Amino acid sequence: MNIVPTKQLDRAIVHQFFTNHWGSPQMVVSTGIYNCSELDGFAAVENGQRIVGLITFLIRGNECEIISLDSIMENRGVGSALLHEAETWARQQGCTTVQLITTNDNLHALRFYQKRGYQIIGVFPNAVDKARQVKPSIPLMSPDGIPIRDELLLVKSLV
Repeated sequence: MNIVPTKQLDRAIVHQFFTNHWGSPQMVVSTGIYNCSELDGFAAVENGQRIVGLITFLIRGNECEIISLDSIMENRGVGSALLHEAETWARQQGCTTVQLITTNDNLHALRFYQKRGYQIIGVFPNAVDKARQVKPSIPLMSPDGIPIRDELLLVKSLV
């Protein structure tokens, strides 16, 4: 597995990855509406061009916001490697914090990020209802039966 900047990949392949795994490259969260296939990021690539994981982010001033992190090979270090690469890049760009938003039902992500030093610092009740107005395909329930309602803001200090 190699970690490469997404700018080195064919944008159509990146776009297709998001379409296959998220339904579309569009991400709607409280901080904005993003086309993930156009954002900066890193991809975990096997056998040349096969994407097995992808992280996207944007940098605003001294803050890096992770917009998406997806690994199709769970528990093999792909997500950790991508997160580490993004945090390293953010430090090099002068960022002092990394933040991200996930939903209340995403227990896997909450566990993953907290183990890596992220803290929940904000809860936005019913924020997903607003996101559904833009992207109606967001489900009402998780596969675990948890209502998808709220957004959680997680932050990690890089200093």
